[in-house]
Amino acid sequence: MAEKKEMIPQQFDIDAKWDACIDLTVRRFVYSATAGAFGGLLFFRSPVTRWASIAFGAGVGIGSAYAECSRLFDGPPTNLPLPKVSETATQDSD
Repeated sequence: MAEKKEMIPQQFDIDAKWDACIDLTVRRFVYSATAGAFGGLLFFRSPVTRWASIAFGAGVGIGSAYAECSRLFDGPPTNLPLPKVSETATQDSD
């Protein structure tokens, strides 16, 4: 018959997090390097500066992917204070 599969909560599924991070890193690396190559071809004449533009774009892509993946693995920051809701605002809306 049908097997019962044990469902793992999304916050504890490490394989899904790694898959998402690898996918995000590859996409941002390729898109940023492509944008750097296009910008290098458009704005620079020297091959060295064109390669530097590609490297800068790739670095921006990897850096933004790293920041997003670290947020995914660590979770949202818990040390931020919650906003205070005043009693008068809730009474006025009734």
